[in-house]
Amino acid sequence: MQWTPERVEILTRLWSEGLSARQIAQKLGGVTRNAVIGKAHRLNLQRGAPVPEPAPEPEPVVPVVPPMPLSPDVKPWMCRWSTEEPGRLGLHICGKTAQPGRHYCAEHLTAAYLQRRRSAA
Repeated sequence: MQWTPERVEILTRLWSEGLSARQIAQKLGGVTRNAVIGKAHRLNLQRGAPVPEPAPEPEPVVPVVPPMPLSPDVKPWMCRWSTEEPGRLGLHICGKTAQPGRHYCAEHLTAAYLQRRRSAA
C-alpha cells in the first residue's frame, strides 16, 4: 500500500479529530492499524492538534499589453510579426501573407511556437 498525498491528508485530518488508529485504518481501507500508527509517528502527528489550512495560491498576474496601433497601410492578410527594419510599404512588420485565422505567416507561426515551447521547458 502506498501513502499517497490524499491518503496522508485524510490520515492527518482523522488523527487530529481524535479517531483511533483502528477507525482510521477502516476508513482508509487496505491498511493496518500498525501502518496508521507508524505513519502518524513518522509525520509527528499530535492527537487533537489543529490541521493547518494550506494557504491559497495567489492568482497569477497577467500583464495587460495595450494593442499596437496599426497603420492604415496594414491589411488584414498581412503578417504582423515585428521586425527591426522596415519591410513592405516601409512598415516594421513582416508583411507576408498570414495564415488563415492567424496574425502571422507560416514562418513566424513556427518561430512563435518554438519560442513558447523552449520557454516552457
